[in-house]
Amino acid sequence: MSMRRGQTGVSLIEVLVSLLIMGIGLLGAAALQLNALKFTDSSALTSQASFIAYDMMDRIRANPDANYVLANLDAAPAGNASDVRAQDLADFAANAKAIGGVSAGSSIAVNNRVVTITLQWSDARATNAANVSNVQSVGDGLQSFTLTSRVAIDKGIK
Repeated sequence: MSMRRGQTGVSLIEVLVSLLIMGIGLLGAAALQLNALKFTDSSALTSQASFIAYDMMDRIRANPDANYVLANLDAAPAGNASDVRAQDLADFAANAKAIGGVSAGSSIAVNNRVVTITLQWSDARATNAANVSNVQSVGDGLQSFTLTSRVAIDKGIK
């Protein structure tokens, strides 16, 4: 009677296949982590833009008769402690540039006591734009946050 012995242990091919499967799984987990970091950063920038816009809206509500129209960040006046409006606009511009960098673009429009504050910043990293330093449009990774609110009751309305 001849008895064949069963195979014991594993072959090199089985080890290589299991390593390949494990490697693909680890690469997938790393890609998932990378995307989570990108989107967390994007969310943090949006939250910062929200804080800046609401801060400016509160400043405008505290001084509703002043002219807070701001076409762009370059038009913001220098800070002046004796002029509340100039200081508010200077602080707004500094905060917007802090989150937006070189591509920051912000404006404040006032129409019959309805104020619209718009902040724009580059979010090219989260949107996978090819060139982060040359962001021009929303398709290139330019993100925007807009806040609109009535700041005071019109004097003619009762």
